[in-house]
Amino acid sequence: MNTTRRHFLGALAAGIAAAGPVRAQHAGHHGAGPEALPHHDSPYSHLTDPKIRDLPAAAADVRFTASSAPAAARQGRWVARASLPIPRSEMAWATVCRGRMHIVGGYGLQRVDRNYHHVYDPKADRWQQAAAIPFGANHIGVATMDDRFLYAIGGFIEQNRAPHSQCHVWDADTNQWRTLRPLPRPRGAIAVEVLAGRVHAIGGRDSRSVDWHDVYDPKTDRWESAAPLPAQRDHTGHVVHEGRIHCIGGRMDNFHFNTGLHHVYDPRADRWSERAPLPTPRSGHGVGLIGGRLHVVGGEGTRRVFGQNESYDFRADRWESHAPMPTPRHGLGAVAIGDTLYVAGGGPIVGGSIQSSIHEAFTLG
Repeated sequence: MNTTRRHFLGALAAGIAAAGPVRAQHAGHHGAGPEALPHHDSPYSHLTDPKIRDLPAAAADVRFTASSAPAAARQGRWVARASLPIPRSEMAWATVCRGRMHIVGGYGLQRVDRNYHHVYDPKADRWQQAAAIPFGANHIGVATMDDRFLYAIGGFIEQNRAPHSQCHVWDADTNQWRTLRPLPRPRGAIAVEVLAGRVHAIGGRDSRSVDWHDVYDPKTDRWESAAPLPAQRDHTGHVVHEGRIHCIGGRMDNFHFNTGLHHVYDPRADRWSERAPLPTPRSGHGVGLIGGRLHVVGGEGTRRVFGQNESYDFRADRWESHAPMPTPRHGLGAVAIGDTLYVAGGGPIVGGSIQSSIHEAFTLG
């Protein structure tokens, strides 16, 4: 048995032990519980044909890493990390709780409504399973509050369509999910961030891109409306910095109409303002804060899967480019933990037909 296979099986066993007894997934999209994951000996999986386990040659034709932004003095470097237990894409973007990366839902092993909840420990470089989300879906919005509660908002139950309004919260202390009041309007591919004790659900898509901005108060279990996003879009990148929410890029209805728009929300004024646009317009990208800068990685567009790694200087209001991702992907999970940006899973070709288990990490050092 080779080293990679031993590492995978060890990580999988540890994850199953941590999660407790496992149960088979319900035949419908309502996942009944964590599923015993089969060993997958390829970093790639096809959405409809389990026999396809290799990346098609056409993938090389859509990789795009050139940036119009000036090169940063510190280019940084990428390193390989422990692969996801199975190839996945179009899941919740990702969030951090107690120093670990959490990825919920998405496409995987010929389904688009997975209820998987994978957790990555960067200190051990190992994946585990946590309690499965009660309602399997893709493009679920996630965010963490008080380093304990993981909120999962909306999503799609078909392939990037058929949105639902269900919302749930996972408690890190108990490893259990609880159902919340649903979204006022169903949608998926939402930007979800926690700010000042409330959950912001921004933009997203029902049958088309929307500018809706709904805010959930956990104390009252109620939603209220806030200032809409200045332009309707979904699949945006987003992050909180110094008490404001940044929404970057995204698409207007589909990836043929990507945008580099960069808007910032001030909750005290309930108002949006515009900042320097993302140099490479894209959607389905990842965002994280390292080295005092906002980094945007990956994404997709017309005949393009992006590997660009562009960072934003908040004070100078300008962008620079860094070492691109070794494996361009979109619909990925990306988070910053400490001074490292972790990027796991995602689609290496345009659309959702191929998933990957690839996991790469970026540091400026």
